[in-house]
This record gives sequence, structure tokens and C-alpha cells, in this order.
Amino acid sequence: MIKEAIGTGSTVEEAFENAKALLNAPDEVTVEHEIIDEGKKKTLGLFGGSPAKVRVFYNVSKYAAAEEYITSILHAMGIADVKIESEEVDGTVQIQLDCGNDQGTVIGRRGETLDAIQYLTRLIINKNADSYMRVSINVGSYREKREETLKELAKKNAEKVKKYGRNVSLDPMNPYERRVIHTAVQEIEGVDSHSVGSDDERRVVITPTDEYRQSGGYNGRSDRAGRGKGGFNKSRDGGRAKKPQPPASNRPPRSDNASAARYGKIEPKN
Repeated sequence: MIKEAIGTGSTVEEAFENAKALLNAPDEVTVEHEIIDEGKKKTLGLFGGSPAKVRVFYNVSKYAAAEEYITSILHAMGIADVKIESEEVDGTVQIQLDCGNDQGTVIGRRGETLDAIQYLTRLIINKNADSYMRVSINVGSYREKREETLKELAKKNAEKVKKYGRNVSLDPMNPYERRVIHTAVQEIEGVDSHSVGSDDERRVVITPTDEYRQSGGYNGRSDRAGRGKGGFNKSRDGGRAKKPQPPASNRPPRSDNASAARYGKIEPKN
């Protein structure tokens, strides 16, 4: 999309300046121009002649309305230095913010402020849209760093589950962060994960898998727990054979459908 204006003046330079004033382009955009008519001077300063005419223009982002909305929010937060770049990648509108020294304010506690801005922006972009668009807003490299932190958190707590044979419940997280945890857990043998709770209290619980319990993987505790008084093994399920579980690499991805509607569909990163 292109926004343009045409200005006139006694000279090309004057026409250009008049056109720029009419265009009123933001400082951060690159304004291009096209000379339509160089004009003609009047004969003897009295007869004939024509004004110069110049067209100025710049490319407007497809998501300009969303960018303006984000800018208004940040300005209301007292953040004046804002730069926004938007692009569509594989059905997701990726918006990158540059807020100078105010990145921490935009991110908020555990990313809550950034997530709220992202949620509201998603509503703006999908209002009256023909098809649903996912939206991801990032400040600096916050999303990448947060994802690595969550993966380490999943790995650390998975090891605790395997060592002690007890479930571990993590702090409440938004759907995107829960999805990162679920994806990381799927790659670790001997553990599984699911989500419990609702809305802001929804959290991930990491558990030992059935086959890991049966193998006595966590210090042999499952074997000791299953011994009867006579010293023989007693199955907890009365001897019934358990359905074999697929390896972690083949388990289907976890989802958080109960709360995904609030934030929109979230796809795991490749």
C-alpha cells in the first residue's frame, strides 16, 4: 500500500516541500518523489507559464493500523522512542519493537505486559479479516531468550521427576509458554506432561511415564513400593497388562485448548 500527495510551486524544490507537508509522513519512513512537471516561467514575468508539480510517496505497511495502535499504547505508557517493523511469515504477523532503553517496561513481569499488547493487537488485525492471522510481538530478543529459559526449566524439572518419581507442577504460564514446555518434555525419555487449571492459573504438570514407573527408573523405588509382605512383587493394577506407551519422540504434541481461545492459536517453532 502506498500513501502519496502531490504538491505545486513556482519551482520543483518548492513543489517538493509543499507535497511533503501535505503527505505528513512519519519521520522514520523513507519518502520518495517523482517530478510530474518542472513548470515553465512566465514570459517577461507576466504571460503564460505553469507551476512545477511533484508527487511524493512512501510505502505503508499492510498492518499500519496495528502499528499505530501499538504506538498509541506505548506513548500512553510514556515511551516516546518507538520503532516498529512488521512482516508476514507463514501465516503469522511478526512485529518487532525497538523501544530503546524502555524494553523492560514493555516486557513487564515475566512478559505479561508484552503478552497483553500482543493479545490486543491480534484483535485489531483480525477484526473484519477474511482469515485468521496469528500475531507474534517481540522486543529485542526477549522471545528467543525466554524460550531457551523455558526449555532449561523443563529439562531441570524433568530430571527431578525421573529422580524422585513424583509429579512436578510448574508456575502458571500463558499458552505459548506452556506449549514450549510440552514440546521440550516430549523430547525427554521417561516423562510426560499435561496442563491443569484454567485461565491465568493454568499450569503444566510434569509426570513420570507408565513405562518409567514399571522399570523402577527412579532409584528403584517403584520396585520396592510394589513388594508384598512375602517379598514377591505385587502389581498395583492387579496383574493387568498395561498398554504399551509410544516413545517420547512419537508422542503427539500436547495442547492447551481450554485457554487457547484467549490468546489465539499457537504453533510450536520448528
